[in-house]
Amino acid sequence: MGTARRIVVVTGASGGIGRASAIAFGKAGDAVALLARGEAGLAAAAADVEAAGGTALPIPVDVADHEALDAAAERVERELGPIDVWVNVAFTSVFSRFHEIEPEEYKRVTEVSYLGYVYGTMSALKRMRPRDRGTIVQVGSALAYRGIPLQTAYCGAKHAIQGFNESLRTELLHENSGIRTTMVQMPAVNTPQFSWVLSRLPNHAQPVPPIYQPEVAARGVFHAAAHPERREYWVGGSTAATLIANAVAPGVLDRYLARTGFKAQQTPDPRDPDQPVNLWKPADAERDFGAHGVFDAKSSPRSLQLVASQHHGAVAAAAGVVLAGAAAAVGALVRRAR
Repeated sequence: MGTARRIVVVTGASGGIGRASAIAFGKAGDAVALLARGEAGLAAAAADVEAAGGTALPIPVDVADHEALDAAAERVERELGPIDVWVNVAFTSVFSRFHEIEPEEYKRVTEVSYLGYVYGTMSALKRMRPRDRGTIVQVGSALAYRGIPLQTAYCGAKHAIQGFNESLRTELLHENSGIRTTMVQMPAVNTPQFSWVLSRLPNHAQPVPPIYQPEVAARGVFHAAAHPERREYWVGGSTAATLIANAVAPGVLDRYLARTGFKAQQTPDPRDPDQPVNLWKPADAERDFGAHGVFDAKSSPRSLQLVASQHHGAVAAAAGVVLAGAAAAVGALVRRAR
């Protein structure tokens, strides 16, 4: 991408999609501020960015603390320069039936996974508005449109981000602002969250297959940051299929997920009762988990759909094929749900 070094902020940068995205920006020679709570994970992520060719500034911060987050943004501009790109990734979750989640747990997930995006966007806009330029990338999910069982808190947060981002985008368009905001909807990704999320499931939590490596998600984030004129990008064929099927037959998906969603989100192995929990404190404070989770053997390193999403013009001629495939998928769901 170009020759000019960008100043990029990535929240949730110590693991998963955030870390892979930070490395992707580092490979482009950008200066990357890495925001997360876990100091061991942050230090390792910063080393990865530097090794990739970028400049790293790790800042320990909880995105649910708006004052601390704004202070971090101020530090970024003081030490690196004006922020060009802000990427919101940080989240936490609870894998559980709704009635088993405590109010405090639900509040915490919402504060991190939704309000953390709001606060991050506020801090970014506060600095971008006087310059009338900058890009904000919201990392979303297919679950921003389609709720699934056992993830009510996470799905609620992603739905909220979707509505918030759309509303903000219309305000910026109304103002003819030079600031751009875009959202990248993700599929199931092999991140460490499944080994540190608060879980009340009997077995080890897993992303619903098909699973993609975090580098696939990072390529989507990197492209969106360079091309923020699009309101939204989809990563992964499963994301496209889910969003299309949900638009066509949401009730069918309700029944299908009621039947399959519990088993699909658990491995055959019992959950380790001593696994770390990152809801209240970082799991990677003293130990680095890296970008990948434990599902490398099941995860794909590429997505043809992502390439298609980045080149809509070339794909327009094949739209009929995609719609036909989606119709076939919906038909199959209908038959299974009966």
